[in-house]
Amino acid sequence: MSYSKIISGTMNWGEWGSNYSGSEVANLIQTAYENGINTFDHADIYGGYTTEELFGEGFKLSGLEREKVYFISKCGIMYPSKKLPIDVKHYNYSKEHIIKSVENSLKNLKTDYLDCLLLHRPSPIMDSMEISDTINQLIDRQLIKEFGVSNFTPSQMLLIKKNIDISYNQIEFSLTHYEPMFDGTLDFMENNDIIPMAYSPLGNFFSTDNDRLKETVAKLSNKYLCDKDELLLSWILKHNSGIIPVIGTTKGERIKKSVNSIDIEIELMDWFELLESSMGKRLP
Repeated sequence: MSYSKIISGTMNWGEWGSNYSGSEVANLIQTAYENGINTFDHADIYGGYTTEELFGEGFKLSGLEREKVYFISKCGIMYPSKKLPIDVKHYNYSKEHIIKSVENSLKNLKTDYLDCLLLHRPSPIMDSMEISDTINQLIDRQLIKEFGVSNFTPSQMLLIKKNIDISYNQIEFSLTHYEPMFDGTLDFMENNDIIPMAYSPLGNFFSTDNDRLKETVAKLSNKYLCDKDELLLSWILKHNSGIIPVIGTTKGERIKKSVNSIDIEIELMDWFELLESSMGKRLP
């Protein structure tokens, strides 16, 4: 068993979005699992430090066995909120904070371990040695199984990799945000066996004023007999680095449809036509 090829992101399940009840969360978890999505992405700050607890309640109600699913969480951002009444948003990667964040996530998610812990954003003053020592301690205690980062550049990943292996980097990537293909980020990850996760995988397609891109997506959606969002996800999945899209929808029907993207085989020229349409120019 391994992470599903599509990950369900929970950021908007609670106070920052749909504000679901525990039973509604349980239904959404079951919908995802029944349609082949066994991996759920969290962060301690979601919902102002409330969404993990909501998910934990829903997961308990779902009746699913913990061993059949994967929980990813992120820590490091100190986010001003009712539960954390501070004045300045900042990043904290001290040993004490990382351990406290993990223990809180475990309590809220009602689990004994995280399948993966990610550092949410790079801090300009993070201590890579302190981070590696802390992560190794958490792994030894069997509180986390894997370690990764989020929003890290190649040089920032290299800084952390001096002392500990990185398994994942969660980055913003989509047909309308394709820069990681050209700035060395995905190349570095592929060369170092770091699996990319892509948040905001639909990008700004549904709000863009790029008419050429809209026309190309509409044409190819008809060709492949799929919805537009399914085509956008399949474009990501074709990349050789093995990108795993993290979908943010809170709608059961859209979760179901997202899985269809796994079986769409976009032809080479069509893949490049989509990229060219998004760029607004021919490739060099």
